[in-house]
Amino acid sequence: MSNLPDIAPQAPRASASPAARWGLLFVLASSLLGTGCASDYVARTASARSAYQASDYPRALRALDDEQKEAPERDQLLLLLDKGMVLHASGQWEESTKVLAQADELSALLDVTSVSEEAGILLSNERRRAYRGEDFEKLMISVLQALNYAELGRDEDALVEVRRVNERLEKMITEEKKPYEQLAIARYLGGVLYEDQHEWDSAFIDYMKAYELEPRLGGLVEPLLRLAKKTGRDDAYAMLSQKFPDVAHDALGPGDGQLVVVVEAGLSPQKERASRDYGDSGDLIEVPVYRDRGGTPPVRVSVEGQAQAAVTVTSLSRVAQVHLNDRIGRMLAKQLAGAVAKAGVAAGVGALTKSKELGLLAFLVLNAGNQADLRSWLSLPAEFQVARFRLPPGKHTVQVDAPGRPTTHLVEVRPGRVEVLVVRSY
Repeated sequence: MSNLPDIAPQAPRASASPAARWGLLFVLASSLLGTGCASDYVARTASARSAYQASDYPRALRALDDEQKEAPERDQLLLLLDKGMVLHASGQWEESTKVLAQADELSALLDVTSVSEEAGILLSNERRRAYRGEDFEKLMISVLQALNYAELGRDEDALVEVRRVNERLEKMITEEKKPYEQLAIARYLGGVLYEDQHEWDSAFIDYMKAYELEPRLGGLVEPLLRLAKKTGRDDAYAMLSQKFPDVAHDALGPGDGQLVVVVEAGLSPQKERASRDYGDSGDLIEVPVYRDRGGTPPVRVSVEGQAQAAVTVTSLSRVAQVHLNDRIGRMLAKQLAGAVAKAGVAAGVGALTKSKELGLLAFLVLNAGNQADLRSWLSLPAEFQVARFRLPPGKHTVQVDAPGRPTTHLVEVRPGRVEVLVVRSY
């Protein structure tokens, strides 16, 4: 017997009218599928990305500021990430550190997800969730912060960020059992910073780790050879000398300085939809996959008559694929749970309206909203490339040549120091 109050006891019970049935379905669809183009972050920020990729940073920042006034809370992290990257690319290092610090703090808060939000995701789609960032994107916050601090001459702060990357990755690998590896760019940058502080052993260790992660460093192994010899690591020096017989590595003179140019090249991969089978669910299970946005252009760096092709130390395209693939299993399990929940809701609609047709239609409507979350930090580069030079003290003009986008930069090299120049190339 029903516990609901009998609103009209004198009238016979009847199934809901056709109008009521369709009204119920309309409310259901509106409440659960309200994530169309108007709420799509990637579409809304297209003009900001266009300006950014044209190196029109003031226009890109204005577009992001305008977006922030109207954007839903679930996109706030992405706005901070993109704004921090635009400020970083434009050379506004101090401002970038502040915005990326906000992003880092928000990311940590968002890692604690509410049960109510998870339940809502099961019935709608992941785009309704506050964006929390992929694992590698969270790590990139610290990488960019380290580069910001290096440009500001704050080596200690930069090293704190490098160590954060390494420690967080170590935890992900050992405790969370994720199939990741350390980031070669973070290790190489650590070597640069330690060398600048004359901490030769620590510098050698980080350079060596970068080489183990990315053996195709070419001439970038020069400090590794030089410091292996300087620190008395005879076995390592013999091994490296045999592998790199053509890399000159004379000891630095008392008046020599060094310049390390970090080129953030190309465009990070973009997510697109793909369907995956999971049990008997077939193509109802939708997940994001990364696709590359064109090849990364070769970059050549010249200074004082020396010219070098920048060497890729870390490919974010490859890192992104590894990190996302690790999440696919958990995504599929969540999507399957969502399909079960939607089937239950649809069955309830059918029972309430006494219409199998509406129940089936409700299930189809709910699964039509089964959309993968395609948001990502699209202002990141595809690769971190590095070139390095030994230079006399003083001011030098550096030319960075990418197809159609040559740029020049003025740097000052100090004796016994390692200067860092960060350049964005598209």
